[in-house]
Amino acid sequence: MLTRAQAIALVAAAPLLARCGSTSAIRVGSKNFTESFIIAEIYAQALEGAGMQVQRRFNLGSTQIALAAIQRGDIDVYPEYTGTALIDVLHLAPIQDPAQLYATVKREFDQRFNLLWFEPSPMNDSQALATTKAISKAQGLVTLSQVAKAAPKLRFATIQEFLSRPDGLPGLQKFYGGFQFANVTTYGILLKYAALTADKADIVSAFTTDGAIDTDALVVLQDDRHFWPPYNVAPVARKEMPASEVLVERVLNSVSPAITTQAARRMNAAVESGRQDPAAVAHAFLAGVHH
Repeated sequence: MLTRAQAIALVAAAPLLARCGSTSAIRVGSKNFTESFIIAEIYAQALEGAGMQVQRRFNLGSTQIALAAIQRGDIDVYPEYTGTALIDVLHLAPIQDPAQLYATVKREFDQRFNLLWFEPSPMNDSQALATTKAISKAQGLVTLSQVAKAAPKLRFATIQEFLSRPDGLPGLQKFYGGFQFANVTTYGILLKYAALTADKADIVSAFTTDGAIDTDALVVLQDDRHFWPPYNVAPVARKEMPASEVLVERVLNSVSPAITTQAARRMNAAVESGRQDPAAVAHAFLAGVHH
């Protein structure tokens, strides 16, 4: 079992190490956060379980970096989110129906980028804002509309990407109005929660599958005007892969239905709070799927 530091070091080095390996392997990529590591690892181990060679090219970076990598042919498949693809990549208006949203991104990615979308998981890792139970009660904050109005007296902790994404703070300000926070501070993905629990912030940007929501007993504020679309995760793949596209799709489609919102939150918490290796968490998940 690797230590957390060793695991992170290996994940960070993966894109460099992978280039030295076999060109006949399926190259699985990930973005730069825990959930993407775990789901990419699930994809990688499932493909290996089906007898395929796999190279891991994890921790690539943001959505735009991962998309550029697959378009260049540096990776063959990576986990992407339907809502992120719709708003942040395609710059289309939000679609609330999950099936319609999936059909739209599947069609547009095929036409614009020559990329495939395999079957989506039921897991919905929606954008969200969260706070502590104490702040929610003291400030009377339950919905995003209430936060929008109360923002001038609230401190906001977030990640840098949220300040520029169309489905981040700019989108909230345009859609809801308000959201002019008294103070906005950016942190690393995990450190923003520490800022909230240490009383350095009142509101934090979140994802609904974040392990910290359970670990820190946080309140997810209701998107009462339905700004955010669903964010179901699915494998995005190149059409020209070293292995059979049909086989890769069949393997990944066999595990995707088991990746639920609660399963993802538990796995994220196991890595972030339980300090488990993402590969070990993915292995345990797949063992449960296959039994």
